[in-house]
Amino acid sequence: MTDVPVTIVPPASDSGRATSRPIVEVRGLVRSFGDTCAVRGISFEIPQGEIFGFIGPNGAGKTTTLRILATLLEPTAGEVRIDGACVVNDTEHVRRVVGYMPDYFGVYEGITVEEYLEFFAGAFRISPGSRSAVIRDVMALTDLTSVRERMVSTLSRGMKQRLCLAKTLVHDPKVLLLDEPASALDPRARIELRALLKELGRMGKTILISSHILTELADLCTSVGIIEKGQFVECGNVDLIERRRRTTDRVNITLHESRSDVEAILRGHPEIGDIRVEGDKVGFDYRGLPEDFYKVVKLLTDGQVPLLSVEHETRSLEDLFMELTRGDVQ
Repeated sequence: MTDVPVTIVPPASDSGRATSRPIVEVRGLVRSFGDTCAVRGISFEIPQGEIFGFIGPNGAGKTTTLRILATLLEPTAGEVRIDGACVVNDTEHVRRVVGYMPDYFGVYEGITVEEYLEFFAGAFRISPGSRSAVIRDVMALTDLTSVRERMVSTLSRGMKQRLCLAKTLVHDPKVLLLDEPASALDPRARIELRALLKELGRMGKTILISSHILTELADLCTSVGIIEKGQFVECGNVDLIERRRRTTDRVNITLHESRSDVEAILRGHPEIGDIRVEGDKVGFDYRGLPEDFYKVVKLLTDGQVPLLSVEHETRSLEDLFMELTRGDVQ
């Protein structure tokens, strides 16, 4: 597949949150490790305020890309800019505006939660006069205030994950790079983390979150990049990808009472196929344009078919992922 630059455009409903200015710009990014090419010329942009899901199996190139964006690795080729600054030539500026949470985070367990955050506030050169207020606000946002005096070693995995995210937020970065942030969390901790990330999105943070667990991203991200073997197989707005890839709609209708002639009536429409009738439940494939579906409804009502409901099945992010990828690893 030939990679081309893809601009991710936020949906109109999010226009109050996101702007058209790309805060993350990636052009022809390549990263090799010896004879192995981990990232193969990917290009994308993320506007400020967007929540972008970076999806792919383990070994697809997600972590390598995030480490380059975080200035921890240099690209073999290509250009990466964050907030207008080159990740190679202006690392200090990039590190001021980026918060990076790696997939395997480490915490200093022999100190308290508050001491841990104080250490990183000092590392980010937050002035002593404002440090206490910053730490207080970050703990409130991540729901750590009640455990501020507890030793880090006594925290659950979910609370340590929150602490790592709090550390990532302590310098108020514009862009968050989160690598598998919900890995190994229990279901409750995942739900709480997802709610927190949504709140950060509402605050205007630009978030790039990688995961191979698609349920984590399905209701969180409006735009995604699906990567396999270091290349994008698809990139853009989730709804637009789904519409572009869909060739048929699966429609299910419920009748007030069963009708023996409903299949014959539906066969009168040239864009309908694979009709299945089970009593008052009827399913069929619709290959026409969405704006022309009213003609199907008219066909049924003209035939005096007693409709109770009409439902179009939607494909999940998992469905798209399975359709677009082949399960290859590098």
